Amino acid sequence: MRKTAKSALLRYILLTAGACIMIYPLLWLLGATFRSNSEIFASAGILPLHPVTEGWQRAFTSYGGQISLLKALRNTYLIAVPKVLLTLLSVTLTAYGFARFSFAGKKLLTVLLLATLFLPQTVLYVPQFVLFHHLGWIDSPQYLPLIVPAALAGDTVLVVMLIQFFRGIPRTYDEAARLDGCNSLQTLLYILVPLLRPVLISVGVLQLLWTVNDYMGPLLYVKTPARYPLSVYIKLSMDADTGFAWNRVLAVCCIAMLPQILVYFIAQRFMTPETGGIKE
Repeated sequence: MRKTAKSALLRYILLTAGACIMIYPLLWLLGATFRSNSEIFASAGILPLHPVTEGWQRAFTSYGGQISLLKALRNTYLIAVPKVLLTLLSVTLTAYGFARFSFAGKKLLTVLLLATLFLPQTVLYVPQFVLFHHLGWIDSPQYLPLIVPAALAGDTVLVVMLIQFFRGIPRTYDEAARLDGCNSLQTLLYILVPLLRPVLISVGVLQLLWTVNDYMGPLLYVKTPARYPLSVYIKLSMDADTGFAWNRVLAVCCIAMLPQILVYFIAQRFMTPETGGIKE
């Protein structure tokens, strides 16, 4: 009993130390929003020695032109929300097809699907730009180059992840649903999707984070400043020639991070097996 208590204490100490290391950058970021430029580069501590509030006071002040923080926030989620929804739909259908059905060329398509995991995103920028240019989608008000690929299951890693989870669900569920008169789509919707709820929420959260953090996509396909998302807006605030207030930039970063942090904490309770995992 004493050995078990020591082992548990050691685990808690290690986990606490790891948590402190992981959360330190976030706490430093928050503390740095209350520092002047000189103090930010003078100390690595969390608490500011001479707090200032000008960073937060000026965070919502426009840099000029057609874009502001609130507009950038709106633009970001005009891209992120439909992209997350389309990703969940397309990735689920694609993974369902690969995991549950047999069709001509399945082995070849599976190999090609896995091969795309090793294809760097950078090699796709030029051909994708040429394609979207010929389609007339560059600087589309609907952000078509950023959203449409999500409807075609463009994120292969999410497809592969869902395929593995589909394969972990016994086929007896499908057979029982078929005996009850369900077709393939009804089986997916009413039987399999509820079992996959934790991984689907994880897929949605991952896609949300990737979309909000994406810089190259909006930089290539969005040309009108009024339609810039947060990733480009934050970069525009950094002018190395004239200098800039770091506390303001970091305050903007904190505001940009807040929705993702809230979504993560709300979704976290649904990512556990107890709330929707497969129980044998």
